[in-house]
Amino acid sequence: MTRISDTFARLKDQGQAGFVAYVMAGDPDADTTLEMMHGLAEAGADVIELGAPFTDPMADGPPIQRAALRALKSGMTLKGVLGLVARFRETNADTPVVIMGYANPFHAMGWEAFVDAAAKAGADGVICVDLPPEEDAGLREPMERAGLSLIRLATPTTDDGRLPEVVRNTSGFVYYVSTTGVTGAAAGETAVVGAAVDRVREASGLPVAVGFGVKTQERAREIGRVADAVVVGSAIVDELAQQGVAAALELASGLAKAAHDAR
Repeated sequence: MTRISDTFARLKDQGQAGFVAYVMAGDPDADTTLEMMHGLAEAGADVIELGAPFTDPMADGPPIQRAALRALKSGMTLKGVLGLVARFRETNADTPVVIMGYANPFHAMGWEAFVDAAAKAGADGVICVDLPPEEDAGLREPMERAGLSLIRLATPTTDDGRLPEVVRNTSGFVYYVSTTGVTGAAAGETAVVGAAVDRVREASGLPVAVGFGVKTQERAREIGRVADAVVVGSAIVDELAQQGVAAALELASGLAKAAHDAR
């Protein structure tokens, strides 16, 4: 069992949907990110997605694009991201942390070196947005040896022919993208998302977390009724940038409660 599987097993026993909260490492600086990570865990986040800033985040909408640029300007690096995980683990041994980013920085560090450093820091998994299954052996194989979860994304365009390849060798959970667009875009219809979640869950045998476009408590409740977890990123990132830590954590707390109370 891992922190991720333990978390989803607990949520299932409690009859709850989980809440996965995203924060960009280094936005606006490392200390604020660490404060956000601890605050998100206290606010009810069951899993924390820690964004690794990249110059060309092709899957992300304007809020996370801006956050990545702010983080890079502040001096955040991939080693700095892993350092934040290690600092978080000094006082939080329970909340899963998943690093979400793009292949270029991971490859530049070296697949093996990155995985070794991530495991030592206390990370639980990685979402590599732009690395297809056919090309991920360099990352996946060392992650399997280290006991880390490689979490893949399924989308509305992932058809029945493609889905088995997407979910093969995935572990922890599957991230279902609710819309054909970038992060922060309008979310898909709940009934359609629910049917897709059932299909992905059946194909993978894993919990399915749904993200992209979840911004309000009402929407979090809707998604929480059909998914194993609700993922929120852009709304939290924007609130942090515009209103500060306290407001971002207040927003996250409300979203977490909505997801937990959805069923």
